[in-house]
Amino acid sequence: MKRRKEVTLRDIADELQLTVHTVSKALRGLPGMSERTRADIFETARRMGYRTKEQELSLWYERIPKLTTASRRFVFLLTENTPFYRLQMDGLQDRLQELGHSVSTSFLSSRITGRGELEDWIANSDLLYADGVVIPPAIPDEIESLLLDIPLPKVLINYPPPLAHVDSVIWDVEQAIHQSVRHFVSMGHKRILYIGDTDTFRGFRLRWSAFCAAMRGAGLTVDPEEHLTSPAQSSSEWERQLTERLLESDRTAILCAVDSYLNPLIYFLQARGKSIPNDYSLIGLENMASPLFPHISRPSLLVREAGRKAAERLLWRIANPDEPFEHIRLSGGFLEGNSVRRLV
Repeated sequence: MKRRKEVTLRDIADELQLTVHTVSKALRGLPGMSERTRADIFETARRMGYRTKEQELSLWYERIPKLTTASRRFVFLLTENTPFYRLQMDGLQDRLQELGHSVSTSFLSSRITGRGELEDWIANSDLLYADGVVIPPAIPDEIESLLLDIPLPKVLINYPPPLAHVDSVIWDVEQAIHQSVRHFVSMGHKRILYIGDTDTFRGFRLRWSAFCAAMRGAGLTVDPEEHLTSPAQSSSEWERQLTERLLESDRTAILCAVDSYLNPLIYFLQARGKSIPNDYSLIGLENMASPLFPHISRPSLLVREAGRKAAERLLWRIANPDEPFEHIRLSGGFLEGNSVRRLV
């Protein structure tokens, strides 16, 4: 691989079999290509070590050190080893390594339920010897609140709770929901079924409120009783509710707002002889492309990019301890697949 200063637009274009003009437009944020192509160009440029002059200046303006004489070690807390968390870890690790630092994972047991157990876990780990900590999403509120009291520089990959004194980075699910509803409406769909969870996590609650706002903005009404917004007690109960709210209604489109619900939904439809998009149009809020349905239409959730930005925020916080806390939302484009049918 060439050194960073030697990498050119031509190198990136050749790698992707694109024109130099297309690569240049993508890196300058100009239109003229699909969101998938733009994402591929940025990822390839990053992997090859290419930075534009504007990116170099941005690091300087934001006071994020590019080089350091002391290598710092950070910790990424995990409750599960899943692709969702590994995606965040990949972004975090890549960015820290680029800037001369390292990150390790520390597993937080789901059996920890209170302050005493958490303090014991911290005492038996090397967490307090780290230079900073990254707290991921989907941690119970009480445990998250205790973690936010750890006396270390920290970044929360989540929407921050009220009154939290912490920097945060998150992919913008509210924007993603608005993009999804807008796409459905542009394709002629008005009877949209929302499938999600409005209770478990802050991000889930924000998705539902964004759906209601987007529907109102399109001149459409929302009756919560007509949607699936709570986890069912059993799979049979969930299927009963889905039958009632989808198969026995005049819905034409489904917005699956929680990625873990997508596979059960597709299996449910296939078992009843229904297909996407002939019978129902579908948009899913997937953290990554689904192996079962890789061409689903979906908003681009910048999960990996959130890890990269969290790395920058940690270094920025260490360099600027007295600056106000910042809450960053990363908004991606909309990836139009083949799962939404245009109504006549």
